[in-house]
Amino acid sequence: MKKPTIAVLLTSPENILQDYQRLMHMADYAGVLSKDMDTLIKLNLSWTKYFPSCSSQPWQFEGVMKTLLKDGFLKERIIPVENKTVVTHPVKGAKNNRWSLIMDRLGLDFVPLTQVEWVKYSFKEKLLRLHKIFPEGIEIPKMFIGKNILHLPTIKTHGHSVTTGAVKNAFGGLLKEVRHYAHKYIHEVLVDLMIMQKELHPGIFSVMDGTVCGNGAGPRTMIPEIKNIIMAGADSVAIDAVAARLMGFEPLNIPYIRIAHEMGLGCGDTREIEIAGEDISEINFHFRSKKSFVIWGDQMLRIGFLKPLEKLLLHSPLFFWAPFASNVYHDLLWYPTIGRKRIRRFNKTEWGALWKSYHS
Repeated sequence: MKKPTIAVLLTSPENILQDYQRLMHMADYAGVLSKDMDTLIKLNLSWTKYFPSCSSQPWQFEGVMKTLLKDGFLKERIIPVENKTVVTHPVKGAKNNRWSLIMDRLGLDFVPLTQVEWVKYSFKEKLLRLHKIFPEGIEIPKMFIGKNILHLPTIKTHGHSVTTGAVKNAFGGLLKEVRHYAHKYIHEVLVDLMIMQKELHPGIFSVMDGTVCGNGAGPRTMIPEIKNIIMAGADSVAIDAVAARLMGFEPLNIPYIRIAHEMGLGCGDTREIEIAGEDISEINFHFRSKKSFVIWGDQMLRIGFLKPLEKLLLHSPLFFWAPFASNVYHDLLWYPTIGRKRIRRFNKTEWGALWKSYHS
């Protein structure tokens, strides 16, 4: 069996757009994504607000879109999408993260998944968990069926899944707003997402930004760390495994990577992955995955000492308290205090200067 290839480059703010083009060509993206069919651009929105390393970076989005257009992909066949969660808003998030600015400049149309038709879909392959979480049927966006997909994750830790990347980026596309039901079984659900994607999409490709990575209590309340690295590849499991290795984790110790690897859904063993570009064998970020206050509370209700209250507080009309509490904590308490301090430090860097240049 041929080893999957993950392209890796070190970059800088001065060269980032050109480096994204070079990266995608190194990873042979054109051999995976056909110009003759629509390509979904699955952005990663972890926070409606901008926070470094949290969501798809504007230079990541711009570099990838300009590469597609330069290589002959038609604007009409490039479809940037993102969904709503109980704590994010896709249209506001697109504006705050400067994706809207880039789409306006390039003539691309954003499609919030809240505004498209969702249909129940019966998957041929047996799923590990989602059919039990949604026994009435799994709904997916109808527009996803038969289209290519290009994921734009970032390198960061996650309180539920240890790390998050290309595989989990599908979590925000293929599941509706109530996907928080899946947190309890997150690793099995992420494997289900790989099974689902392989049936739905003729081509799957990922371009991951690690110019500014997220360490600690991800996916939002993190410490931004500048690492100047970008990656791309057609194997979602493999690119997540390489990212996990860079962050300092043993990929096969992360359940979703191990299970997907064992099921043949991708390669999670970095010894079996071909790295094109930089020599990253000695790189270790020494990251640590931590649980934010909100994720800790969520897990206490789902698998901890508060489990007897799970159905009442998370699966009933009383659930409104959870997103309210999360928004109060993240937006009104953490972001204006700890978050602002970290953003101010980031703004003094070269990447911070690049971020500030993305203004109309």
